[in-house]
Amino acid sequence: MSAVAPDGRKMLRLEVRNAQTPIERKPEWIKTRAKMGPEYTKMQNLVKSEGLHTVCQEAGCPNIYECWEDREATFLIGGDQCTRRCDFCQIDTGKPEPLDRDEPRRVGESVVTMDLNYATITGVARDDLEDGGAWLYAETVRQIHRQTTNRADGRTKVELLAPDFNANPDQLAEVFSSRPEVFAHNVETVPRIFKRIRPGFRYDRSLKVITEARDFGLVTKSNLILGMGETREEISEALRQLHDAGCELVTITQYLRPSVRHHPVERWVKPQEFVELKDEAEQIGFSGVMSGPLVRSSYRAGRLFQMAKEKRGAYTASQAV
Repeated sequence: MSAVAPDGRKMLRLEVRNAQTPIERKPEWIKTRAKMGPEYTKMQNLVKSEGLHTVCQEAGCPNIYECWEDREATFLIGGDQCTRRCDFCQIDTGKPEPLDRDEPRRVGESVVTMDLNYATITGVARDDLEDGGAWLYAETVRQIHRQTTNRADGRTKVELLAPDFNANPDQLAEVFSSRPEVFAHNVETVPRIFKRIRPGFRYDRSLKVITEARDFGLVTKSNLILGMGETREEISEALRQLHDAGCELVTITQYLRPSVRHHPVERWVKPQEFVELKDEAEQIGFSGVMSGPLVRSSYRAGRLFQMAKEKRGAYTASQAV
């Protein structure tokens, strides 16, 4: 077996070990049907004619038909090279290009052109930058809000799916002050295997970032990917820990292996278990839950945000009685 990755670099020892396990065959329930409604078709034509780029089409997301029908889309900022490596993620690890300070404005223009109701902004970790990329994330939120202020259907709502910024108080303050409608930070997996799966992150630090965002007043969200070696009991414990940390919204999904270099799939979680986990998460107290084999962290993001708003409104009303 060649020890060279597709991008020409030498494979890491972990990648060589992963590659010894062939790509797994997906079960029958891991499939989606294309449902092309009028809004999706309009968005598809617009993206193509304007030369726009979204994570939705470039990553081949199975939920693109539903999200675009709701006029929701996801954008990746900060380049295509991440300074950290997670064993499930298809984004390459390497030295990023210099910061593109015009990127936030261009993303804002794309959101305006697509006339989005809801935009999810995600990106790579930029530990090479003095501020960890905090300005880039914050400015993208500000640009979208600013450029859509006079939108006929109301200002575009923004969900920021961000790295942990090493829990640096100044960097978090910069990001929080941009006031995204939702601040999302994904823990992705359970404590026992966290360091192996996400060596550049720390589980407790991720929980701390979520708590800080909630304390700032932002709606908070996270994601769990199943099938990387966790147990059923560990999933339940992680859900409780997330909720205790102040997380209001959660998505739960099946791990799909991007390539042989990535972590092998340990198990295929059956649809019924996702239903049970949704019920459990709601009983724990999450305001909104999306759970399913093909759910992604930005799936039905606008609807989840609305659930959090309604839950907060109901709580405020009850306190006033």
